Parts: sequence; structure tokens; C-alpha cells
Amino acid sequence: MLTLYYAPGACSRASHIALREAGADFELRHVDFGAAEQRTPEYLRVNPKGRVPALATERGVISENPAILAYVAQRYPAARLAPLEDPFEFARMQAFNSYLCATVHVAHAHLRRPERWADEPAARAELRRNAPEVMANCFQLIEDEMLAGPWVLGDAYSVADCYLFTLTQWLPAHRLDPAAYPHVQDHLNRMLARPAVRAALAAEEAV
Repeated sequence: MLTLYYAPGACSRASHIALREAGADFELRHVDFGAAEQRTPEYLRVNPKGRVPALATERGVISENPAILAYVAQRYPAARLAPLEDPFEFARMQAFNSYLCATVHVAHAHLRRPERWADEPAARAELRRNAPEVMANCFQLIEDEMLAGPWVLGDAYSVADCYLFTLTQWLPAHRLDPAAYPHVQDHLNRMLARPAVRAALAAEEAV
């Protein structure tokens, strides 16, 4: 059985939703960030990065959302969570997921955890101050250029939608309203109507 190490509301929610969309048999393991469990020796043996998500499989542990999302889509092809038969479309999906991971998530982290990049209080304050503008620019690009239709890849739902939904939910932390991005807001509403999404949210809220 697969085991997903996650924290409620964290980026691991994308992988959590994808596993439910795939109909996977998996176990959830809550990593308590409030108690700094991600830095304990026990968890660092699972994921030396001290982050979530981490997906324990029969062959070892996979970390990083783009890798886990691709793995879920490939392991459960009947769920049709990625364009596995089309190398170009699969690469386009991976490019989107990589942008969320390497750019959008980092912009959000500048607000929540600036100590990763700066020691001086003034430098940390500047990172926090600038984060909402960077997030706004990222989501404007997604709105204008990267959201191809009702779903990230157009008419076909994919694991990229799980990831976009997760990061869209972070906008209020930056005092940004998803409604400022109509396509993104429509995507958010469509995701909230999906049974797998509702089940993932309920499971995380129950912790």
C-alpha cells in the first residue's frame, strides 16, 4: 500500500487529491508542522528534505509534487490523469507543474518562511512585502496564458488541476482574491465540485 506523508493545507494536498482521483489504495500520515515533526529524525529518515509531500511506495520514497503527480498518473493509467500517450502534452503538463513548484510555491514561501532565504529582519520583511506582488503576477500569467480551458490542459482533466487548485487556495494569504482571475476562479469552483476534492478536504479538515 502507498503511504502519503502530508500536512493539512500544504502543497501535499495536490498529491492527496490525485491519489483519490486515481482510486488508489493509500494511507495518510499527518506530519505535524506545529510540532516540527518534519524535522524529527524519524521523519527525516522518510524524507531527508524535511518537507511534504513524500509518497512511500513498494520501491522507495518519492518526494516533490511534480514527481509524485506524474507517478500517480502513470501508475493508474485507467484514471486518465495525464496525457500518457502524447509526449508533447505530457511535457506541457510537466512544464505547468514545474512552474507551480519552482516559481509560484517559492513566491508563497517568501511570505510564510522568509528565514529560508534571509537572516536580517529587514531582508525578511522585504521578502514578505514583495511576495503578494509576485504571486499576483504569477496568477495573472496563469490566467492569461496558461489555463487553456476548463482544465489546465483544455478539455482533459489532469493531475495539473490538482496542483493548481491547491496553490489557488493560498491566494487569500496574500490578500489576493481568486475572483480577480476569472478563469482561475472558475477552475476553483469546478474543482470544489469534484468528489475526490471534497473527500480530500474533509480528511484534512478532520485532523
